[in-house]
Amino acid sequence: MPNNIFKLPDLSPSVWILAGGRLLSEIGSGFTLFYAPIFFVNQVGIPATLVGFAIGTASLSGVFGRFWGGGAVDSPKWGRRKTLLVATAISAFADVFLATTYNFSTLILGNLLMGLGIGIYWPATEAAIIDLTTAQQRNEAFAITRLADNLGLSLGVILGGVLIAASGNYRTLFIIDGISFVLFFAIIYFAIAETYKFSPHHSPSHQGWLIALNDRALMIYVLVNLLFTTYLSQIHSTLPIYLKNFITVGELQQGFSEKVISGLFTWHITFAVICQLPMARFLNYFSRINALIISLILWGIGFILVWLTGIVNQPLIVIVLALGIMSLAMISYTPSASAFIADIAPESLRGVYLAINSQCWAIGYFIGPSLGGFALDQSANFVMSYWLACAISIIFGIAILSYLKQLTIKEQ
Repeated sequence: MPNNIFKLPDLSPSVWILAGGRLLSEIGSGFTLFYAPIFFVNQVGIPATLVGFAIGTASLSGVFGRFWGGGAVDSPKWGRRKTLLVATAISAFADVFLATTYNFSTLILGNLLMGLGIGIYWPATEAAIIDLTTAQQRNEAFAITRLADNLGLSLGVILGGVLIAASGNYRTLFIIDGISFVLFFAIIYFAIAETYKFSPHHSPSHQGWLIALNDRALMIYVLVNLLFTTYLSQIHSTLPIYLKNFITVGELQQGFSEKVISGLFTWHITFAVICQLPMARFLNYFSRINALIISLILWGIGFILVWLTGIVNQPLIVIVLALGIMSLAMISYTPSASAFIADIAPESLRGVYLAINSQCWAIGYFIGPSLGGFALDQSANFVMSYWLACAISIIFGIAILSYLKQLTIKEQ
């Protein structure tokens, strides 16, 4: 391995500006992401199944957001920049509802708006990154933007844990999250120009969707990407409540405290930040598909370790190791997945292809919290079996990726 694995890559200034904006907005997201399920279940008093469903509804509106956003990104009328501005404005507005939630209906509304904003955001930001980089730069460029995401989340989790420990006021977290989106809006408005030069004879967006939906490699990839995004959602929605309500530690046989959970997820994200660039450069030695297979294996190991937390005497040590392995699984998946889509997408249809890729996040983040919320309302033995089922499911993902690898070789 070369000695410069931690050296920052030489990228367009606009990539760094986008990464800086994402860092800022993710600090706000870190305030809420890991604490929201605990707050709505344990303080607002909404059942875990309903909270999981409400969080999952963000993915339903996210489907529409990604559909509209993918077409808007490839449209001369909107383009990358205007679409990003719409996304951040909607996300800021969503936090107004989440900050004032006292019942299930307002929780649903806030999550629907947040899902819509995030759905519009992802095709636009990833298309901009592709526009600003070469094929050789993209693995590291996406790693840098994910590094900004994870670093922002880490800072947000730390600061959120400090704020909760000091005041116990969870609602302030949503207010800060909304402010972070407003600041990101300002960065895009003043510092980012349109990144794509549209052709005067640009194809209508509906033709782009038809081309993408008939791309066999893309459709096969969608199947396995649903697994990846469902796995990621378990960390954010199911695991915090599991650690709080199902793990027994200490003489009082209670779950981990909010302070310990904050520390655990801070470790998870911090480790991801440290390893992001080295992992991206390590994965450059592999094809995109082989990199995704490596990620699946790491996810399987992580889920087995989570299962073990329910039967060992020192669950803290095991969950620290599990979250570390899941950090490596996450950072090996996200840049490789985006880079794979960039490789197969026609230049004029990047927004549509990335929107379909991003739809997997919408669907996965609906399936994952809903399944996880159902499991958490069952017995401890059922929940433990749930983690084992997640581990076993990687076999299907590896089989799909192996088939996709053979397909792409034949098409070359």
